[in-house]
Formats: sequence, structure tokens, C-alpha cells
Amino acid sequence: MKVRHIVLGLLSISVIAPIFLYTDRVGSFVNPSSSRRDFLDDVSAFTVSGDTRHLNVLHQETSTALKEPIGVIYSDHSTVTREHKSTRVLSATDEERQQQQLYNPIRQVIDRAAPGLTTTLDSHPNASDISEHSDNKHDRLTEPADAQVRHLKDQLIRAKVYLSLPAIKNNPHVTRELRLRVKEVTRALGDATKDSDLPKNAVDKLKAMDQSLEKGKQIQDDCAAVVKKLRAMLHSSEEQLRVHKKQTMFLTQLTAKTLPKGLHCLPLRLTTEYYTLNSSQQNFPNQQKLEDPRLYHYALFSDNILAAAVVVNSTISHAKHPSDHVFHIVTDRLNYAAMRMWFLSNPPGKATIQVQNIEEFTWLNSSYSPVLKQLGSPSMIDYYFRAHRASSDSNLKFRNPKYLSILNHLRFYLPEIFPKLNKVLFLDDDIVVQKDLTGLWSLDLKGNVNGAVETCGESFHRFDRYLNFSNPLISKNFDPHACGWAYGMNIFDLAEWRRQNITEVYHRWQRLNRDRQLWKLGTLPPGLITFWKRTYSLDKSWHVLGLGYNPNVNQREIDRAAVIHYNGNLKPWLEIGIPKYKIYWAKYVDYETVYLRECNINP
Repeated sequence: MKVRHIVLGLLSISVIAPIFLYTDRVGSFVNPSSSRRDFLDDVSAFTVSGDTRHLNVLHQETSTALKEPIGVIYSDHSTVTREHKSTRVLSATDEERQQQQLYNPIRQVIDRAAPGLTTTLDSHPNASDISEHSDNKHDRLTEPADAQVRHLKDQLIRAKVYLSLPAIKNNPHVTRELRLRVKEVTRALGDATKDSDLPKNAVDKLKAMDQSLEKGKQIQDDCAAVVKKLRAMLHSSEEQLRVHKKQTMFLTQLTAKTLPKGLHCLPLRLTTEYYTLNSSQQNFPNQQKLEDPRLYHYALFSDNILAAAVVVNSTISHAKHPSDHVFHIVTDRLNYAAMRMWFLSNPPGKATIQVQNIEEFTWLNSSYSPVLKQLGSPSMIDYYFRAHRASSDSNLKFRNPKYLSILNHLRFYLPEIFPKLNKVLFLDDDIVVQKDLTGLWSLDLKGNVNGAVETCGESFHRFDRYLNFSNPLISKNFDPHACGWAYGMNIFDLAEWRRQNITEVYHRWQRLNRDRQLWKLGTLPPGLITFWKRTYSLDKSWHVLGLGYNPNVNQREIDRAAVIHYNGNLKPWLEIGIPKYKIYWAKYVDYETVYLRECNINP
């Protein structure tokens, strides 16, 4: 019994005494004469095993809401250090905050002892607003660089809408004020594309316009009129955009067809110089290599001297054994002398050069080549040069007169041009070589004739983009979803070409397309047909396309590419070329050459 009384006594001391002390403390808190802050200080400073731990009366983070410290990287050349911010970001959701309040015993004590105190604490800027303050700061740091520019443009649109409403028109004071603000904002905005371009007083103009717009908003109350005006403005803007797009397309096509003055001057200057040479000076060395099948032979068909020079220079710059490389250049009569003079005065190291005139190919005539007969027909010339019919074809690129040049179709006659060669690498004149290409000659094409990079990564590079599948001749023989491939860098097996009589396949389909019902003019559509199921797919790193129209070509792909291709209208030798891609082309042009300086050709 004594033991039981002792135990009960100890229990009463250990249980009832803390309750009494706690009740006494709460009572002193409820007493108006006691300070709430004293209570909080005492409650938040309990001693556990001699270690004083201050309990946080603010929101407690759950393990799911706790984020890692934000890492800040500092780099100074080779020294890299990592520093963690001492504060953690509080990003609990409303539901998490409710759970935190539910399981926070200190908050429950405070709520019972002093209702309303937690609300006061929650509203304190140093408490629950920490998260919002952090988020707002982050938003400011990640604010777009043109946020104010956009705001000013939006203000101009709103002001123009208000000025067209009857309620505003009937208020001369507001009308005059809005017109003044429109002039001020327009002047401040100028040609700015980002906030840093704006003048220092732009913020003041923005605030003044906001005040004027607020006055206009209070005056007009006809929402239907505002909606009607906005719809009219939207329709007008869309129509203007359509017209501008059409004009841009036309002007881009026109610029692409136009030869710059410098490139027009260059062949004239070179031709004059060529005919001052005696006959012995007009010949190239190493002509015995032209038919040696053991060497690396390139076919380049071009009337652009500077572009051809870049192709040859870039190829030789990356060749392991330049003396084993032979370039066969075919051009037209107008540029023949100039092309020869350029490479006579600028020889490509130890490589061999041959320049031929297409008119020397007497076997290439209209009786042999269907395409040559079609290109010279009155209907074809009318299709390209009659301006009044230009609107009949929405795709202006098919009206480029380059398609009238037989140089563009010479790629289908490689075995006839090189009767003693077994393999030839065909190169367009708008490419730049960045790596040694000799590995292409050792590839096994698996019985195929053409080795090319496929371009079916996107839907518009498939067969149905180029061929008319509404015609039964096309739909019965080809797959509309088949992958297209690229001209520009193609390895051709001429021995297999002759064995499969590919040239006759090309001729047959050209005869069927005499009225242009199977495809529009160009070389890729007939190429897709001619080499259908005869094309070997090369690795994409051999040939990267798009530098003549796409400003967003993957930089890693460009760096890894053996050949980069400026296919499209934005050629690197034109002013409209994409600036960041011009450098790859320009570094193979010696702008100090006397002919380039005389023709004012600069980078």
C-alpha cells in the first residue's frame, strides 16, 4: 500500500504540476497586464536535455515542401566554387499550409490562448510573405527583356481603340489627352525591340499613358463597341500581314535571282585578263590525272565563280592528300574563260583542276535529252517569263529561271561526262566542306547508285511534298510517305549507274512529265523518281542542310558536319544571307585578291 501511495504521489507531481504551471502561465498571458510578446518568447524557448531550441511559430515546412538550397556557380577561369544560399525557399501550397497549421502544437496553444494573434503573425511581412517575396523577386529576375516594349505597344492599341469610340470622341479633353499620349509613346518606342533600347523617360510616358487610359476606361462603357473595333483591327492586321508576306516572298525570290554587282563585275574582269594570256598559259597542270579511277573525283556544275572557288578551297583545306583530288568543273559559255582564269591565278595547291564548257558536250542535244527539248520550248519560256501569269502559281520558287539552265540537269548525265570513272562525288556550289571526304569512296552502297542523306525528319520532306500523287502514274509507282533525300553532296556509283541504265529511266519520266502534271520543274523531284529504291542512306553528319533558309539549325550538327549546305534563297554571297552562317563560307574567300578588290567584293 505504501508503495502504491508513493507511486500515485509521484504521478501527481509529474502530471498535475506541469498542468498547473502551464495554466498559470496561460492565465498570466490572458491577463491584460501581461505582454503577448513575453508569452511567445517563453513558449518558443523550451530546454530539452540542456539544449535550448527555439520553436518556430511561423509555418513549418513539410518534407515534401522543402526544397534544396539554391546553388550559385561562380567561375573564374579554372576555379569553380559552389555556394548555397542560407535561406530555403518556402513554396508550400495552401493545402500543405493547412496541414502545417493542423499539426503545429504551438499554433494550437496560441489560437486557444489568444485568438487572432496567428492572423497577425501570418500577415507580417517577415513571416508567411517570405515565399511570395521570393517568388516576386524571381519573377522580376526572369522578366522578358522586352516587357516594357510590349506594354507600350499594348497601350498604343488600347488608345487607338478608345479614340475610335463615340463616347471618347464626344469628350474633347480626353481625346486631346489620348492623342498627345499616343504621340509621346510612339516617339519613346521608336524602333526599340527590347527594354534597353528605350529612352530613360519611357517609364514616365508609360505611367502617363496608363492614367489617360484609365480616364478613357471610365468614360466608355459600351463593351460591344470595343469588341467590334478590336475585331475590325484584327481583320485589318491579318490582311496586312498576308499582303506583306506575299511581298516578302516575291522580293526574296527576286533578290535570290539577282546577281550582285560585284559578282557581275568579277567574270568580266577575269575574262578580259584570260584573253591576254598566250595559249600555253591557259592550260592547267596534271591533266593526265583527269581519267585516273584510283583518284578522288568531284563533279561541280556552276556558273558562280566565287561559289565554286569556296567549294574547291574548303575541300582541299581538309583533304589528307590534296594531290589525289581531282575537280571537274563544268560551266556555261559566258563564264568559261572567267572560271579558267580564276583557277589559273588561284590554283588549289596540289589538287588537279579541269574546267569545261557545257557547249563542248555535242552529244547533249534536244534529240537525245527530253529535258533539253522541254527547256527550250516556247511554253516553258512563257511559264517563267510572262509576268501576267505569275499569279497563277502560288509557289513562286518554281518560277526561278535557274531551272531553265541545263547546268542544273547535268547531274543526270554523269556517266556520259565521265566515261572512264567508276565513282564521282557530286557537289553543289552552295556548300562548304568541313572535313576530309575520302571516306565516301570506300563506302559499300549495297548495289545502290546514289549515296545521300535522307531528309524525312519532317513531313514536308517526304515524296508527297514534291510529286503530284493525284496523278495515277505517281500514286501507283511511289509511296507518298517515303523519305526524301538531299542533293548537294552525293556519291554516285557510275559502274552501277551504267549497269542499271539509270539515264534512260530519267528520260522516260521526263517524257511523261512534258506538261508538268507529275511535278513542277527542278532536279529533286525527277531525282527522287529516277533513284527510287536505288539510294543508299548516308549518316546525317555527312551533310547538314538548311543554312540558306533556317536560322535555327542545330549548332552541334553544324560543328559535326562534313558538309554544310546553304540550300534556300539566303545564299552566303548575298546580302540577305543569314549573318551567323556567312562566316563558315567567307573564311574560304581571300578578299585581298586583286580581282575581288577591283570589283569591290568585301566580307
